[in-house]
Amino acid sequence: MTERDVILNELAQGLRQMSQGTEWFDALSWEEQSEVLLSLRHHCMQARVVAEDGPQSIRRAGLRPTHTPAVLITCGPIDQQLRKIAGLTPVDERRKAFRLLIAVLAVADERRRERFCSSGCGHWWHRLPVADA
Repeated sequence: MTERDVILNELAQGLRQMSQGTEWFDALSWEEQSEVLLSLRHHCMQARVVAEDGPQSIRRAGLRPTHTPAVLITCGPIDQQLRKIAGLTPVDERRKAFRLLIAVLAVADERRRERFCSSGCGHWWHRLPVADA
């Protein structure tokens, strides 16, 4: 478990505000942002994302359906589309990609938690402490 993985999972679980996440992401170098997006893609696949998660994730991320990452997630095989989203290069598109991939992780992981982990599991990210308000 890395600090980055903790931050990403806290964001997906709503334990950390997205505004904090976006500020953290923006402060990273271009290379670090690329690593984060690829890591998020991997986490989404591990959480068993399905194509049907796209529309709910777009809404959760607060994106318009016409934003590039939103368009990508709704057309084509989900693994290929997540790869394209993680590879976006313009700064404003990378921010949108970050928000969308966090939302995708949230949607897929919530389903995974309900279906496979409701009776307990060994996933460290399902045992993150709730931050004091």
